[in-house]
Amino acid sequence: AMPEFPKLPDAERLGRLRPPTGCVRMVLDTDTANEIDDQFAVVHALISGERLALEAIYATQFSRGEKGPAEGVAESEEEILRLLDRLGVDPADRVLRGADKALPSEEEPVANAASANLIQRALATAAGEVLWVAAIGALTNVASALLIEPSIVERIAVVWLGGQPRYAHSAAEYNLNGDPAAARAVFNSGVPLVHIPCYGAASHLLTTTAELDRFVRPHGPIGEYLAEIFAGHRRFKGESELGRSKEVWDLAATGYLINPESVPLHIMRAPRLSEELTWQTRDDAHQMAEARYVDRDLIFGDLFGKLAELAAGKRTAGWSGT
Repeated sequence: AMPEFPKLPDAERLGRLRPPTGCVRMVLDTDTANEIDDQFAVVHALISGERLALEAIYATQFSRGEKGPAEGVAESEEEILRLLDRLGVDPADRVLRGADKALPSEEEPVANAASANLIQRALATAAGEVLWVAAIGALTNVASALLIEPSIVERIAVVWLGGQPRYAHSAAEYNLNGDPAAARAVFNSGVPLVHIPCYGAASHLLTTTAELDRFVRPHGPIGEYLAEIFAGHRRFKGESELGRSKEVWDLAATGYLINPESVPLHIMRAPRLSEELTWQTRDDAHQMAEARYVDRDLIFGDLFGKLAELAAGKRTAGWSGT
């Protein structure tokens, strides 16, 4: 049976949907090897230390082609470590592997090291404080933590990039499809939730090889790597780049925590995710937030400026907290 989650008053839940001014305590949950956009978000978080107190990065599972979730989560962990190496940051026991399969049902967690670490950090969070979870893949690890230790609803807030907007005919999208049961568990839990859908919101985060060659590639080993994986994406293979751009979806979640003005929110009742992966209205549900737009200029401008400062030795990359 679904565990009993603490019932937060709507006013308290909504009050926790906007990151605090100053520094935001956070962990990042990412299917880093799945595509090329997670890498940008990981780097953005690690070089934004004056705003984001990044405490840990969790690898989450994904499947693609013949690659199953166990292989996906292992490759994601390896990609996180490659990024840290290029940034000169010691992993320092802060990179944890998540579940190696999707949830069997919305009531059954999959125990894993990442979820255990999230629970530990959440329980150590003082009353009145919030640990933010930026999730940019399937919600397997986040849902497992909530199902194993429901009390963390009172200590965390989640910003998730995935699924489609409430008004869409279908909610189906890669991150959501990777574990629909986990999405149901998170949306049903009452945890303070900022949902950033793909089309209409994160889809604004378009860039081009030309823009990255100018503003990212010159900035050290990490800039070259980010520009290279973007240019190597299948969207640019064997075709003219004329007029071609690509979304760097995952920057929306870290972008929101860095500057909430870049992701305007709409308050709504949490919908139910049907078995057919459609959103169903629930008039009695708790409130949550959904992004309707993302200001790509604010987010890319912030990232490009910080990469230039990093390369010039005016900024450092690294962890915060303990």
